Amino acid sequence: MQERILETADRLFYGQGIRAVGVDTIAAEIGISKRTLYNYFPSKDALIVAYLSRRLRPAPPSDLPPVRQILGNFERLERTFATGVFRGCPFVNAVAELKEPAHAANEIALAFKEQRRLWFRDLLVRLSVDDPDTLAMQLQILSDGAIATALVRGDSKIAVTAGDAARVLLKAAGVRAPADEGRRRPRRAKR
Repeated sequence: MQERILETADRLFYGQGIRAVGVDTIAAEIGISKRTLYNYFPSKDALIVAYLSRRLRPAPPSDLPPVRQILGNFERLERTFATGVFRGCPFVNAVAELKEPAHAANEIALAFKEQRRLWFRDLLVRLSVDDPDTLAMQLQILSDGAIATALVRGDSKIAVTAGDAARVLLKAAGVRAPADEGRRRPRRAKR
């Protein structure tokens, strides 16, 4: 039952917004009473924390070369943006919606962002770049910027542009990126 509650909360919170969805709606969607839901999660805040914690998963290990993993991040973003159900970063959405600096959601969001930055950093260390911390932050900013821009513009190709910028940063750091053959070019941005 706990997993059913979390799956439903995840779908509704991400799709409609944390503030817009009450525990009544989640319980009704599952077909349980609010009391049953509260047996598993004593408050909506506890459910929000569980929802975000469930999404806080480290990137799975990969045998791909580090540069391929870094650029693959932007390719995954493009696929995610194109799904039609993309509503932005669930962690950023939660922080923006809740507007409560002391809420545990903020700590989870920060943990997620730091996890992603360290993922980039670890790959950059393997590539022996001079300043992996700065470059990791730059790649994280590109990734976050692509997410925000794709959400506002509704254009999945923003990730291609961000990937191109990542290639420039990697090249400036002395990293050779795989050949550009077969890469799709983004449409010109609408003005």
